[in-house]
Amino acid sequence: MDMVPASAEPLLHMEQRQLRPSHHGGWWGLAAAALLLMLLVTVGPLRPMLFGVPLPEPVALTLLTGAQEKGAVCLDGTPPGYHLQRGSGDGSSSWHIHLQFAGTGILGSDHLQNPDFYNWNKAYVRYCDGASFSGDAEGQAQDGTILHFRGLRIYQAVIDELMENGLANATQAILTGCSAGGLATIVHCDDFSARFSHKVSVKCLVDAGFILDVKDISGQRSFRSLYGGVVHLQNVRQVLPKDCLTNKEPTECFFPAELIKSIHTPMFIVNSGYDPAQTVAEAVGDWHRGRTQGVKEVDCKYPCNPTCNSQSPL
Repeated sequence: MDMVPASAEPLLHMEQRQLRPSHHGGWWGLAAAALLLMLLVTVGPLRPMLFGVPLPEPVALTLLTGAQEKGAVCLDGTPPGYHLQRGSGDGSSSWHIHLQFAGTGILGSDHLQNPDFYNWNKAYVRYCDGASFSGDAEGQAQDGTILHFRGLRIYQAVIDELMENGLANATQAILTGCSAGGLATIVHCDDFSARFSHKVSVKCLVDAGFILDVKDISGQRSFRSLYGGVVHLQNVRQVLPKDCLTNKEPTECFFPAELIKSIHTPMFIVNSGYDPAQTVAEAVGDWHRGRTQGVKEVDCKYPCNPTCNSQSPL
């Protein structure tokens, strides 16, 4: 049962008196409120309503033409697809190709939030092959289902189709990708650049795709095991650098640290200086099992650990 005060009116007056700002606190409160309002107006949800900026519109999915004939199909044999948004103005001859997974920021169409790329032609290529657009093989599941590992063909066929739809006339182009798409960007960066003349500005951006071949919290090299399975199952070897394959195993050559050694196209790599998955796992595990009090002592200023830095691997 809820407790009801004997008199609600005095309580209301008391709350009003308590909330009345002091001279100094009031000015700081007004300043903070003004700053928040300014942020909401310029880059937040109020901006479209106040300035008539159109909200982002869904971009229709385009299925790859002749996917079956080209053998460029998803794992289940269905056609892959991409979303194509045409550019405008001085961005009509500039192209941005993004390989899924994820994708925000430079894909936006708001000129204030994305001033350098907002009006470019944008193609968002869906991920459906399971090997960073790099495999070319066929397998069979235990229940007899045929699995199509055709990521390489998908990448090639989609880029070919985009070239026919205006990409070939680009004056500048950028290939980007996040996570699995980031690894794909590293793999295909030079191939993408080779499709254009030397007069065209071509660059690549890798977001969270620089996977490291290091031991995880369990002391195992889980990614090496994972990559090894993918490389052999999906026949990824054919896209790996030949100079690396002469000295090392294909699995090792699929890691970005080896891939970037043979890349000539300008590339910008964005990767976190910390591994949040591992740091959270360690912290929670230590706390739960009472192994250390170190979790309570992490109060130093960023970057805290002097061995970590925010520099790109390149």
